[in-house]
Amino acid sequence: MLKLYNTLTKKVEEFIPIDPNEVKIYMCGPTVYDYFHIGNARSFVMADMVRRYLEYKGYKVKFVMNLTDVDDKIIKKANEEKRKPSEVTNDYINAFFDDITKLKIKKANVYPKATEHMSEIIDLIKKLEDKKFAYNKDGNVFYDVKHFSEYGKLSGKNIEDLESGARIEINEEKSNPLDFALWKKAKDGEPYWESPWGKGRPGWHIECSAMSCKHLGETFDIHAGGNDLIFPHHENEIAQSEAATGKPFVKYWLHFGFLNINEEKMSKSLGNFFTARDVLKRYSAEAIRMFFAQAYYRGPLNFTDDLLTGAEKGLEKITNLVDKVNDEIKKNNSRLPAGRQGVKPEFDFKSFYQRFEEAMDEDLNTSQAVAVIFDFAKEVNRIIASSENVDVNLYNDVKTFLTKTAENVLGIVDFNKTIAGDDKLVGELVELLMKLRTEAKQNKNYQLSDTIRDRLKELGVVLQDGKEGTNYKIVR
Repeated sequence: MLKLYNTLTKKVEEFIPIDPNEVKIYMCGPTVYDYFHIGNARSFVMADMVRRYLEYKGYKVKFVMNLTDVDDKIIKKANEEKRKPSEVTNDYINAFFDDITKLKIKKANVYPKATEHMSEIIDLIKKLEDKKFAYNKDGNVFYDVKHFSEYGKLSGKNIEDLESGARIEINEEKSNPLDFALWKKAKDGEPYWESPWGKGRPGWHIECSAMSCKHLGETFDIHAGGNDLIFPHHENEIAQSEAATGKPFVKYWLHFGFLNINEEKMSKSLGNFFTARDVLKRYSAEAIRMFFAQAYYRGPLNFTDDLLTGAEKGLEKITNLVDKVNDEIKKNNSRLPAGRQGVKPEFDFKSFYQRFEEAMDEDLNTSQAVAVIFDFAKEVNRIIASSENVDVNLYNDVKTFLTKTAENVLGIVDFNKTIAGDDKLVGELVELLMKLRTEAKQNKNYQLSDTIRDRLKELGVVLQDGKEGTNYKIVR
């Protein structure tokens, strides 16, 4: 029985989907004016694990992630680069897909863009205006927060406290400083669309309400995003959607914790701002996913090179077993005569599946699930070491377990990716570089030795030094 912490109710609840056979999820995607940062990557990866685990449990999942391609930041970037906003967004949409592919994030079923849903957005604003939840001030349309009695129910914020203490941009057109823009009157040089209120463009919050309802219905199962979106973005989505439809908007709200860099909030001004693609140049996607999985998804996470390196080293214990399994299946299939079998030791796979599911069912305890994978690898290695002529079916069962859990759910291994390359030329070139590295070490030229090792790693070739010499595996 899967249980999730619901931000709306402030408690862990049993997950019961609206449709027993299909789960509908909306995830707030990027504003496509720049490369997304490693903090965004945490939210994207953890949402991916949620989706994967629901599929593991047998649900059909419809996963929708929006692309915000109308925004002040996009317009600013386009003006700075003297380009059209659409040119900026197209470039960064392509970059977004490149980066999530490298992070092993499964593609969403739908990636709605705000620019392609303008009629739905305008219709939703018109409905709010007709119901007196919105008002027009000279072409700018605002949402009347005080008209929605449950405003603040997601974040737990009180309207009176917000009015007196929040730092809100003063806008004389608003009836209340908390009211937010649904439609913005066009300014010179800005992109615009025709509407009942004149030329303009939508506010950020209304875009998500319109697109999620369009693709998932007026009430759906899960809305996910980073903690920073709880207020005002998700609070405003609830206010807009429920005021327009008169129905509950979302059943379960999932939020992912902040990522700090060396105990400090990530900030360009502090010089500790890293994009996901920057980090992917230094660490594998599997190591990054392992790093995220080893922490509780709702809590803060500190990002350091030492912690990433630790996750990478820990991952080697599992990937070494993956390599062993691949090698043994390949060897056993070609070595054993037809009809002949080795010895298949007793192994309690059922208990490991049960422990993995218990961990994930308890509010997506991925850190405990990772611990189960480590325990599994340790026990498999012990069994293999104490047995002779192990039957290939044991290795097949080990591969099945790791594929279903570590690969398909957590995304921390890849049975195809970690198979050593068979290409003769690649092998010969790597062997040559390994020989040059050995000679460099013998000549105490450790800088050159480390450079060869590090450059090969950047190219996806990991060197493994051992008592019997150096081996390599291709991981990209």
